[in-house]
Amino acid sequence: MAGQSNAAPVIIKRKKIIQGGGHHGGAWKVAYADFVTAMMAFFMLMWLLNATTEKQRKGIADYFSPTIPINRVSGGGDGAFGGDSVFTEEMLAQTGVGASAMMPTESRMARGEAQDKTGVHDGDVSGQTEVMKDVQATLIARGGESQTMEHLMRHVLTRVTDQGLVIELFDLDDQPLFTGDTDQPSDVLKSLAALLAQVLAVAENQLAIDAYVKTYPITMIQNPTWELSFSRAQRTRELIEQAGLDDGRMDRISGHADRKPAVADPTAVRNNRIEVVLIRKDR
Repeated sequence: MAGQSNAAPVIIKRKKIIQGGGHHGGAWKVAYADFVTAMMAFFMLMWLLNATTEKQRKGIADYFSPTIPINRVSGGGDGAFGGDSVFTEEMLAQTGVGASAMMPTESRMARGEAQDKTGVHDGDVSGQTEVMKDVQATLIARGGESQTMEHLMRHVLTRVTDQGLVIELFDLDDQPLFTGDTDQPSDVLKSLAALLAQVLAVAENQLAIDAYVKTYPITMIQNPTWELSFSRAQRTRELIEQAGLDDGRMDRISGHADRKPAVADPTAVRNNRIEVVLIRKDR
């Protein structure tokens, strides 16, 4: 029998099956880029190990350590030095070009210019810093000898500045350094003066005493802050010298009245304070 004229035509579809998951030509590029990055980091590390000193390598390691702050304020580059510190030039790796106070040129060294503008060698600065640290450590150690000393240390704060080591003695609400609004020292100040006389004997630097007082009400007929601050500085000097410190080491005493309050409230007793400064020899 002949084929049926009304039969549906047969359509054959051919599908092309591609084995292997299609195009994959980009994966090797990512792997190669990672390899090149790793090699670049490796060669940079080798260069740093060869081009830096032990002290510079420690500075670089400290920079990348998350547990060590870059400076005392913050690690974000804020502050007066914009992220740098007084030790930046000493710590950071040098490129081998240019010159500075610490890295002078041969011609500068021949002319004797291998020091900074203040005429102080780096060794002198380091020595002064060590002296400040020794005095500070001695003061802290003496404060932990007994409960009485620990009680006295509540009145004491120390800080190192460009001027030198500042030992700040201040009033507490329940224990003032002076009796009332006078220059008569309390037993606390007498004990602190004796302690300072012993601690400051560790160094030979000159000393300065600065006194500050709180602000008094403006309704007073006469402002006593200038005379009171100066007389308190004078009395502190006498106490320290009577405790055994050489009077030849005293460079100056000053009364600053209420011009530089330590806290936001100028009338707070915390502003009544004495600052004994161990002056740097290069100042």
